[in-house]
Amino acid sequence: MKTDLTQITQNSSLELLARQLVEGFITGLHKSPYHGFSVEFAEHRLYNEGESTRHIDWKVYARTDRLFTKRYEEETNLRCLIALDISASMFYPADSKAKIRFAKYAAAALSYLLNRQRDAVGLCLFSDTIQEFTPIKSSPTHLDKMLRLLNQLETREPAQTKTQVAQVLHEIAEKIHKRSLVVIFSDMFDSAENADDLFKALQHLKHNKHEVIVFHVMDNQTELLFNFEDRPMEFIDLETGDRLKLNPADIKQSYRQEAEQFHKALKMRCNQYKIDFIEADVKSDFDVVLQTYLIKRAKMR
Repeated sequence: MKTDLTQITQNSSLELLARQLVEGFITGLHKSPYHGFSVEFAEHRLYNEGESTRHIDWKVYARTDRLFTKRYEEETNLRCLIALDISASMFYPADSKAKIRFAKYAAAALSYLLNRQRDAVGLCLFSDTIQEFTPIKSSPTHLDKMLRLLNQLETREPAQTKTQVAQVLHEIAEKIHKRSLVVIFSDMFDSAENADDLFKALQHLKHNKHEVIVFHVMDNQTELLFNFEDRPMEFIDLETGDRLKLNPADIKQSYRQEAEQFHKALKMRCNQYKIDFIEADVKSDFDVVLQTYLIKRAKMR
């Protein structure tokens, strides 16, 4: 289901929107003739021959002629921490806040799907430091708490501090002691002078046996391609407040080269560390987030 961010109103229930995104996605999966993976529902799983028949749901068997067993809260399949960058650069563009909106709705939909499958999920909000860090749980009340935190993001005033992605990822690697899936939503703009610091932090997560997905949240048209009107403009650094007046055409080529170089290096290092790197343009479909998670989940079994 293709969802346009401009069609989502701030007054809508985040839980309702997350459910609509997930149900639309699952409906699309069921209609597709190409099932690369299956979607299990929270309440049941297929009965495996040799298992106890104690928990078979005979009412479902009567309707479907297939054996399913009831699943319970403690049957958690997977632990997942969603780490969401809430630094000032994620509130770009200032008029639409498209980056933080995309990350917010994607994280909400993913949290809803994880909860629906009885997977345990937690939320980490960070900028230069960790702002919020919830436990990793699978209860409905915990999901409600996470959705409340996410719902407040757009009205939050971002602090004018430099992002410390590398430092925060090192902290996360030390905070979660059980093997987990760590899903990162960030533009990966780090104030560290050496990009290797960021790569070492990603490697730290892998070294601690965690699986990692990086959703590189960007407004591709302006942040990667630098497509602005050909006229003098003033650019404001959201994290420092620094201002620069220039004509975009004068630096467009050199900017693109720098942006592409960083993007390629990040993608290459993620590939080396066996980290899923997903380009998440703010104009892209939320389905890419849910599909990437389901594929990773299937591999982790």
